[in-house]
Amino acid sequence: MTVLPAALAAPRPDPARALLAAVRRAGPVLPVLLLIAMLGLPLDTGGAQESGGGTPADAVSGLLVLFCAVRAVRTRQRPLTRTALLVLALPVVGVAIAALGAGSADNALVGTARYYQILVLVPAAVLLAVRDRDDFRRVAWGLVALALWQGGIGVHQYLTGTGASYAGEDVRAVGTFGATDVMGMSTVVAYGLLCSVALALGGRALRERLGALGCAAVLVVPLALSFSRGAWIATAVVVTAQIAVTGLRRAARLFTAAVALGVVLVGGLGVGTDMLQERLSSITQVTAAPDQSVTDRYTMWAAAIDMWQEHPATGVGLKNFPAYRDSHASLALSSGSDVAGAGQSYRRQPLLSPHNMYLLVLSEQGLLGLCAITGGWAALLVLGLRRLPAARRGGLDCALAACGLLVWQLIDFAYADIGGPSTVLTAVVFGLAAWWALADRGTAARA
Repeated sequence: MTVLPAALAAPRPDPARALLAAVRRAGPVLPVLLLIAMLGLPLDTGGAQESGGGTPADAVSGLLVLFCAVRAVRTRQRPLTRTALLVLALPVVGVAIAALGAGSADNALVGTARYYQILVLVPAAVLLAVRDRDDFRRVAWGLVALALWQGGIGVHQYLTGTGASYAGEDVRAVGTFGATDVMGMSTVVAYGLLCSVALALGGRALRERLGALGCAAVLVVPLALSFSRGAWIATAVVVTAQIAVTGLRRAARLFTAAVALGVVLVGGLGVGTDMLQERLSSITQVTAAPDQSVTDRYTMWAAAIDMWQEHPATGVGLKNFPAYRDSHASLALSSGSDVAGAGQSYRRQPLLSPHNMYLLVLSEQGLLGLCAITGGWAALLVLGLRRLPAARRGGLDCALAACGLLVWQLIDFAYADIGGPSTVLTAVVFGLAAWWALADRGTAARA
């Protein structure tokens, strides 16, 4: 009787079964990954964005909410803790009151739906879909994959001169979001970079950490080519904090490597040297010699504060900032911003928001809305940071990613607000932060 070697006698793994097992392990988090994947599709930059209509990602976010609601009913389990319900429901009252003062029923309906989608429903759905740290890591890697895809398109746009217009040249990397949402790609790439850094610093396996570190290094290039000063600042602050949390020695080594990488990219390879230097130097000129975009932003900020002073409690009403803008803004405000490139012809895009989430909420919803919304964010941040010391037992990657993404978003809201196709991804970020801060402690401990 012939005896076969053990390697030959063992059954070969079935790829179909392996794939099915991987899908079963992912389980409820698959709709979240589908939502992230939808943001990698090309967008009709002349249709939905300009009309304010929905996108495929918005439709999938609705299906995600429905899926989690049906799943919660079928399992007959209490879906959220009392603390989670309180924190996530804080924006509901302020938005509802502001909707009563909206200029039209359409504004009230659209504005309420958007705020509830981004601040309440999708974050709650992500909180319910993510069961443990493995699910969290799957979503984090999904954000990294989306960032690599959009960043790759952005780099191609810069190299081929097919990006959005910047300084008279079509070189600004915007990915698939187009010239009307120049912050979209920089936001996506920043999310992916922060997740990569978190996975590299706190990942479990060496291969995973090295892969994440490589992704982080690659994503630095499209982030630089986005020419987004705010995204640069927020990312630099958060990455510094992430590295500092892991220890001073590691921080010193990584900072040295980052400086060396910057010297190679900018000094050695000349990646956007002239434009990047000009853009970097403009950060320190926002008060001394600001460009028109900065002047417009300051003017709209002043207009938002003026609106709030006239209606301090409840604001001027949901989506009413454009209607009140001209009566409160100074003559320094231009008629709009230039939009061109990335497949679009030149036109002027009207300035319909103060480009500051806090001032937008303050002007339209007053102190009531601002305290409710920012109170929820503050609670997420405090509760998330409180879990940091205990996170070392299961790996710091989820903690660094959740807290880092939340802090980045809170910094970003100082010069941006909700709007555009990429906004739905902000809701996913809030959901990840909510899972880390609000998930049942027993579940988090077992993860």
